[in-house]
Amino acid sequence: MTIARLYRMNAAEGKEDALAEALQAAAQIVAKAPGSEGVEVLRDVEAPGRFVFIEKWATIEDHKAAPGHLPKGGLDAVMAAMAGPPDGAYLDYLLTV
Repeated sequence: MTIARLYRMNAAEGKEDALAEALQAAAQIVAKAPGSEGVEVLRDVEAPGRFVFIEKWATIEDHKAAPGHLPKGGLDAVMAAMAGPPDGAYLDYLLTV
């Protein structure tokens, strides 16, 4: 059963494009971690500094173990471009069509 880890985040002022690029690079890194089943990066059409980052994992434990498999500093560009910490949650898929 796939588990989603959802992050909602906002770019620091003037760093909207930097965050977009950093999230796309981060998605490539996270997708290679053991247990990853893919990543989606979405940008709000009406508020281009607002993003949603969805990681798909085989288990919550795989997600929690992922930092040990990521390259050191691999998410630094994301952290540098955000206005503050992301809001995150684990979600179960009830239906995918």
